Amino acid sequence: MASISALGVGSGLDLSGLVDQLKAAERQKLVPILEQQSAQKTKISAYGRLQSAMDRVQTAVVKLNDLATFKQQKSTVTGEGVLAAASEKANPGRYEVTVTQLARGGSAASNSVALDQELTAADTKLTLNFGADGTQKSHEVSIKAGSTLADVRDQINADKESGVTASLINDGSGYRLALSSKETGKDASLTGFSGLTSLSMDPATLRAGQDAELNVNGIAITSKTNRVEEAIQGVTLNLTAVSQSPSTLVIERDDNSLKEAINAFVSNYNEMKSTVGRMTQFNGAGETSGELVGDRTVRTIENRLRQDITGNFGTGDITRLSQMGIDIDKQGRLKVDEAKLDEAIANNSEGLAAFFAGDTKEGGLAGRMSATLKEITADEGIIKSSIGSAELRIDSLDQRKLRMEASIERSTERYRKQFAVLDGMIAQMNSMSSYLGQQFDLMSNMQKK
Repeated sequence: MASISALGVGSGLDLSGLVDQLKAAERQKLVPILEQQSAQKTKISAYGRLQSAMDRVQTAVVKLNDLATFKQQKSTVTGEGVLAAASEKANPGRYEVTVTQLARGGSAASNSVALDQELTAADTKLTLNFGADGTQKSHEVSIKAGSTLADVRDQINADKESGVTASLINDGSGYRLALSSKETGKDASLTGFSGLTSLSMDPATLRAGQDAELNVNGIAITSKTNRVEEAIQGVTLNLTAVSQSPSTLVIERDDNSLKEAINAFVSNYNEMKSTVGRMTQFNGAGETSGELVGDRTVRTIENRLRQDITGNFGTGDITRLSQMGIDIDKQGRLKVDEAKLDEAIANNSEGLAAFFAGDTKEGGLAGRMSATLKEITADEGIIKSSIGSAELRIDSLDQRKLRMEASIERSTERYRKQFAVLDGMIAQMNSMSSYLGQQFDLMSNMQKK
C-alpha cells in the first residue's frame, strides 16, 4: 500500500481538522490549571497592595510612638531680619530680637598682574594670615616654580586646609587674585597674605570678617555665624538682615502638628481598612468578588489589629481612643469627633502621649501597633510568607502544566498516527472498490454483446 503524504488525502476526509479538534478538546484540561495560576497571581498583586497600605499605617504609628511628637513647639516671628525654628526642647515664651550686625567672612585681593606672568622662579610658600584681637594664626600653601596667577589660584583651592577660596578678577588693566574666607566671623577672617614677591596684597581691598551681633530681650549676643543656636534654649535663629526695629518671636506649643499626626494615623488606618474591605468583599455567586475573599492571611491581620485598636493603653486618664473623640464604626473604620479631639490636644497632651507612646517602646497603642505591623510587613512576616506560598503554588502549577502539555502532545500524535492508518485503509478500500466496479462494468458489457 502506498504511503499517505498528507493526512486525509487517501480518504478525502478532513482528518487534520479532526485531529485539531481533538487537540483543542484535550487542551481544555489546561483551563483549571491556568485559572488557578491566574488566581494566585491576582492574590500576589493584592498582597502587594495590602503591604503598601500597612506600610503607610506603620509610618503614621511610628510618629505617634515618639514622645517628641507631643512636645512640638512652633515659632512665629513678627518683623524682619530674623527667622526662627523651635524644637521640642524650646520653652514657650515671647522674645524681642534685634539684629545689629550680620556675620561675614574676610576677603582681600592682590595687586594687578598679567594673566601669563610667571610669579615665582622657585618653589615657595604663600602664607595666609587669619584672626583678630590676639587670635592670629596662619597657613602656608605650597606654590610651584613657574606658577602663573591661574596656577596659584588652583593650588590654593586644591589645599583643603587653606581656609579660603580663590578666584581671579579682571580689573580692566590686569588680573587680581581674590581670596575669601570659607567661614564667617572675626576669628576665621583673612587678614592678609604674603610670600610671592611678584604678588602682594592690595591693602585697599582688605575687608575684615566680623561676628554677628544681636540683642535678645536686652541681652547682647555675638555669634561667629548667622545661624545662632541655643541663644534661646531649643531655638535656632537664622539672621538675614540688620533690623530697623526689634522683631517679636513667640514660642508656643504646636497643637496643629500633633493633630495632623493623629489625623494621619486615622486616615491611613481607614484607607487600609477600605483596601481590605474591597479585597474581601463577596458579591454573590456569578458576580465579581474581592481577590482575597475568605483569605486566612487577611483574617489573621484583621484580628490582630482589632485587638490592638480596641485595647486599653496608657497610665493617665486617657486609656481608650473613644476618650479623645475617636470611635470605631460598624465597618471597623475610625471616626473622629473634631471638637473632642481638639479639647484633648489643648488640655491633655500628656494623657495623649501616655496613651499613644506609653512609658516603654511598646507600652502605648502606637508602640503595640508598630510591633504588630512589623510582624505583618517584615521580610519574614505574614504578608511576605503568603506571597512566597503563592509563588510556590504557581511554580508547582507550572510543572503540572508542562506535564499536561506533554501528555496532550503525545495524545495528539497518537491520534495522528491512528488517523494515518485509517486514511490508508480507506484509500485502499476506495481503490479496490474502483477496481471491482470496473470489472463489473466490463462483465456487464460482455454479456450485452
